[in-house]
Amino acid sequence: MRSRVAGAVGTGALVVGVAVAAYPALLRTRCLTWGATSDEINRQMPGDDLLPDPDIVATRAVTVAAPPHAIWPWLVQMGSGRGGVYTYDWIENLFGLGMHSANEILPQFQDLEVGDVLPVGSKGPRMKVEVLDPAEALVFCSTDGTWVWAFGLYPDDGNTRLVSRNRIATPNASVARQLVNLLVMEPGSLVMEAKMLNGIKERAERLGSKSTTTA
Repeated sequence: MRSRVAGAVGTGALVVGVAVAAYPALLRTRCLTWGATSDEINRQMPGDDLLPDPDIVATRAVTVAAPPHAIWPWLVQMGSGRGGVYTYDWIENLFGLGMHSANEILPQFQDLEVGDVLPVGSKGPRMKVEVLDPAEALVFCSTDGTWVWAFGLYPDDGNTRLVSRNRIATPNASVARQLVNLLVMEPGSLVMEAKMLNGIKERAERLGSKSTTTA
């Protein structure tokens, strides 16, 4: 029995060791740059100056077959108790974030302004609107200055490239915390953000097609 337990522990330790070694070398760049081109990864975006020396930068993107103005309302209404974030609500709500992703434009949440502060759940960070350039750029910064989340809308041959960039600082993080960030939070953020970007894409394309039909 003891030998089986020891064997299981040894196998678990080996798996963790392989993951720790393989992820940074083989998978991390793909995880942090999902869907983005090299130009988008290296491009200066609004909000970069708000956190010039982050510990983590993730730039992810998707092509939306709709103009920027069809995407913008979905971005503006995002947030807890607002339009949600178009990802896996049940996961978000395990952490008490109060996310309920809307499938329609919510007029009551379309009047976002620079300086507005939006909470991420009751215990999460508070995100301040720092840049609001309609149909071009929307940037939030946490009030503690450790997280900048920017969205850029870039026209591309009749489509729009929707680019999301997260810049995160982890001051005084312990070694254990750094490992959790590296092996759990970063891959987890890809799962959630890919779902979010595709969720916005689906909604905006639906809105864009309705606008074209109406016209």
